[in-house]
Amino acid sequence: MDINVDVIVVGGGGAGMSAAIASVENGANTVLLEKNSHLGGTTILSVGSITVSDTQFQARAGIKDSPQEHFNDMSLFIPESMRDKENYELRKVLVDNVKETFEWLQKIGVRFHGPFPEPPHSKKRMHNVIPNSKAYGYYLSRECIRKGVDVKLNTKVTELLYNGDRVVGVQACVDGRASNIYSKYGVVISSGDFSNSESLKAEFRPDVAHVDGYNSSSTGDGQKMAIEIGSEVVNGDLIWGPSLRFKEAPKPSLIKRLPPHPWLTALMQFGLEKLPMKFFRPFILQFMTSSLSPEPSLFERGAILVNEEGDRFSDERNKPEPEVARQKGKLAFIVMDKNLKEKFEEWPNFVSTAPGVAYAYMSDYKKTRSDIFHEGNNLEVLSKRIGVNYRSLKGAVDKVNEERRDGTNGLPEIKEPPFYALGPVMSWVVIAEGGLKVNSEHQVVQKGGCPIKGLYAAGSSGQGGLILAGHGHHIGWAMTSGRRAGKFVVSHN
Repeated sequence: MDINVDVIVVGGGGAGMSAAIASVENGANTVLLEKNSHLGGTTILSVGSITVSDTQFQARAGIKDSPQEHFNDMSLFIPESMRDKENYELRKVLVDNVKETFEWLQKIGVRFHGPFPEPPHSKKRMHNVIPNSKAYGYYLSRECIRKGVDVKLNTKVTELLYNGDRVVGVQACVDGRASNIYSKYGVVISSGDFSNSESLKAEFRPDVAHVDGYNSSSTGDGQKMAIEIGSEVVNGDLIWGPSLRFKEAPKPSLIKRLPPHPWLTALMQFGLEKLPMKFFRPFILQFMTSSLSPEPSLFERGAILVNEEGDRFSDERNKPEPEVARQKGKLAFIVMDKNLKEKFEEWPNFVSTAPGVAYAYMSDYKKTRSDIFHEGNNLEVLSKRIGVNYRSLKGAVDKVNEERRDGTNGLPEIKEPPFYALGPVMSWVVIAEGGLKVNSEHQVVQKGGCPIKGLYAAGSSGQGGLILAGHGHHIGWAMTSGRRAGKFVVSHN
């Protein structure tokens, strides 16, 4: 079965939906192909913040900011050794255009509050979505429907159709049948990163190839197809993670369950702007104790990791995350005693944080995540609570205490009851920075440097060497590059 359209967008996350909407707005008959049964991609799994300069929120807070200051501050997130990898041209594209994207998102219904600080940014420019990142999926998908985008779910694209000098379409499985879909103007790849592609991770970062991606659908489909016709991945070795995250709660937190309906988001925005933040701390803590990583300072102060058999398996202060993924069940527990637990009840010792917003301590985990907060009057009771072998756990703690007894490593013994565990924790590759090589108009580029006619890429698929360190830059790039790619795929014809 052959299908003919003007523009094909591959992938229905934030970048793909933005690209499809933009191409329709520019007069193109557009089809959006998504391999999953729902839209949203990694965007709806994210924290949801977007970092923007010169916004109305900043103006109300008396903050004068500019794209150039934003551009300069992005370098502060990147180690000196990595700065020669950065694509400064694409960074300029982001900071100069993300404000327009931010304003467009608000026009279609997305609401924000802020700005919030995130060091080392010199100014507050992080804006948080209300009520959660699912708002992006809700309003973007609604706009796709309103604009007339032809959305096909459960449709996996398997190949780019290439006639020798131009991409003319894709091969996909549509309604259970292999189909060729031809595009008059071009194809936009927006299928996400490759954090869950074992083959691409093995090629660029074999040390983390065994670590699962946080989004199981992020398998680098677009990168693989474009490589087949002569393009290349830039900065494939740059990966955020692996990092430890607590296992998802059996029931999503209230803040994650809140629907992004217009009346609710308007009410929440009003409250967040008018009421003291202390009124919202319980909701914020539910998010923090469910979605954010435990701080490395837990291990720097003396907590240990044990696997589900009760054995200690790594030096917790020396990148334990890859080792967690090698354990049975790919999980572990953070173990400590009363003395250490009490240290993590007040600043500056916090278990997790949302920068500039709030801090979560051990007592917060006890209140909001009883499924991962465990306590025992002795190690035997604790071992039963977390389901590990008592003899193994006791042996691990005894050995640690023996190593620490003389005080040479500066870490305390784990000996004061009651004893505590947080977990399970699991190790994830959060996102892979390696995107297809693109130019400033989001055309995919061959290894030789020439654009591949009819092929564009946006979001993580089209990151092109841009390094998106810090919160809020991936979301900003997804929608901004998507909007621009959807415009250029039409205007270039």
